[in-house]
Amino acid sequence: MASLRLRISILAFCTCLVIQCSCYGHSVLQKKHAALLIFGDSLYDPGNNNYINTTTDFQANWFPYGETFFKYPTGRFCDGRLIPDFLAQYAKLPFIPAYLQPGLNNYSNGVNFASGGAGALVESHQGFVTDLKTQISQFRKVEKLLRHKLGDAEAYTVLSKAVYIISIGSNDYISPLASNFSNEEYVGLVIGNLTIWIKEIYKKGGRKFGFSTLPPLNEIPSLRVHKPGDTSPSAEEVIPLVKLHNKALGKLLLKLKRELEGFKYSTIDLHTYLKQIINRPSKYGFSEGKTACCGSGPYGAINSCGGKRGVTKYQLCDNVAEYVFFDSFHPTEKVYRKLSKLWWRHNLKELFEV
Repeated sequence: MASLRLRISILAFCTCLVIQCSCYGHSVLQKKHAALLIFGDSLYDPGNNNYINTTTDFQANWFPYGETFFKYPTGRFCDGRLIPDFLAQYAKLPFIPAYLQPGLNNYSNGVNFASGGAGALVESHQGFVTDLKTQISQFRKVEKLLRHKLGDAEAYTVLSKAVYIISIGSNDYISPLASNFSNEEYVGLVIGNLTIWIKEIYKKGGRKFGFSTLPPLNEIPSLRVHKPGDTSPSAEEVIPLVKLHNKALGKLLLKLKRELEGFKYSTIDLHTYLKQIINRPSKYGFSEGKTACCGSGPYGAINSCGGKRGVTKYQLCDNVAEYVFFDSFHPTEKVYRKLSKLWWRHNLKELFEV
């Protein structure tokens, strides 16, 4: 009888090692699922910018942000959920927490480093956002913590099973900095920093990556109207930059696929799909593709949603589900849901299989 109890105890202990998140009080990653680690800008930021010293230009923690799904502002630049939120749901994970969320010490399902306004270049909105270089530093801290808790070998295994997604580049190309270089030189700088990010993640064990092409930046509400004194690239000037970036990204990923053993990636052509939705909204279940639901001025191009960014008066649409854009820069939850489902079904799902 004692022997039987001993065998049951051993079995229970082994089960704990395989499926439980917190044996002996340590928060570790489960072995039976792939975690999701997220980097980038406002398309993916779940509220990291709530916790940094910045201006309201780079925050969204007030009404009506969050009104559709959460019913309160979370810091997401949207009326509801973002692409990472839907991908986590499809992967049977909970919402992935913001890295800067106070008290966070459990990375069992992953972590989100994205910061609204961030670029691949440190100089893009420098001093107001968490740039990609800093996000890499934050990832190194998480990797070090995992090695401390799990040991080097197990931490490496966990990181190699995880999926890494990123949304970066848009802020670099709508920055005045872009006017200081030739298009080819500037795109080279952005792609170069993205390459550094990939190789750093790879060095720590990461093998599975998700990328999106840049959206059609010239068609976002904010760029549809030229603002006096604006030194950023115009809608027309940003078109070749986006085209060059998306082409260079495709070439880079094919090159790394050949050079890095075990490197796997999935991409979604955000540029093509979003352009189609903007220009043929009725085909995709929308009635308005060009004007923001929340903002002011022609097309809602003035980034005044919520009245916290210097302009207090703004318009808010009656039915956000009819709109492609929620504010002057960002799509609605309904758009993100459609894009996420498309990406998941395309081939992203395969990266989560462990």
